[in-house]
Amino acid sequence: MSSLPAREASTSVAEPRTEQQSAASINSSRNMPSSRYTEYLRTQKRKLWLIRLSRIGVLLLFLAVWELAASKQWVNPMLTSRPSSIVTSFQELALEGELFRHTWITTWETIIGIVVSMALGTLIAVVFWWSNFAAKVLEPYVVVLNALPKVALGPIFYIWLGDRYSIYGMAVAISIIVTIIMIESGFKEISKTKLKLMESFGATRTQMLTMVLLPASLPNFIATLKVNVGLTLVGVIMGEFLSSKAGLGYLITYGGQVFQMNMVMVSIAILGLLSIVLYGLVDLLGRYALKNFHYE
Repeated sequence: MSSLPAREASTSVAEPRTEQQSAASINSSRNMPSSRYTEYLRTQKRKLWLIRLSRIGVLLLFLAVWELAASKQWVNPMLTSRPSSIVTSFQELALEGELFRHTWITTWETIIGIVVSMALGTLIAVVFWWSNFAAKVLEPYVVVLNALPKVALGPIFYIWLGDRYSIYGMAVAISIIVTIIMIESGFKEISKTKLKLMESFGATRTQMLTMVLLPASLPNFIATLKVNVGLTLVGVIMGEFLSSKAGLGYLITYGGQVFQMNMVMVSIAILGLLSIVLYGLVDLLGRYALKNFHYE
């Protein structure tokens, strides 16, 4: 008689453990990816690596054809240069220290141009949002300035700002109009319901601007910044073409004048690498900002 209650107690204690174990096993099986999903991930990874290798292969094929065409005299190497000569010229300029100095000058001018154009463009876009009257009055002039070829302003900047600061003027002139248009368009896409809700609670326009409009426009700021990397770099090179005594644009102009195509090609290659680096930095900054400061 005394053993029967003990058996029932042991059975009643053991049953919940069995149910918990079965529930845990079911949950673990649910969390494990299926074989089809695993195979899908592997396929996508193989496609990604195939794309990357194909990009490198296209570049290597282009360089190989270029070198072969120059060595076989299919093209005149004095006019087109060749990859091997470009590498040699790069080493010579790097050892002299001139290449890094000119690259740094162009990089610094580009960074200053991006910062100034983003600051002024954002300020003007905020003014347009703040005052509907100012937006309607000034928007036609913004459209005209956007269509105006900025290279025509080069001599004016040179006379007004001198040979150094005219480069910054050209860089800002090319990128600021696009900045105004993109940021203002982003402001218009912000949900008006949120702004009306804040207004119903008695929020001022300054509070709506700082608490809703600017934080919600962060993705648009990042997109504008990415566009400005290329535009500002173009403006800097155009300014260096016109008035600079240093920089990659100066090297391109000087190399063309003395008929040194190797110097020209090295400068163009450095410009390509510089644009990739600047765009990559902006992309990293954008990911960090969207992850830590953006909200919907």
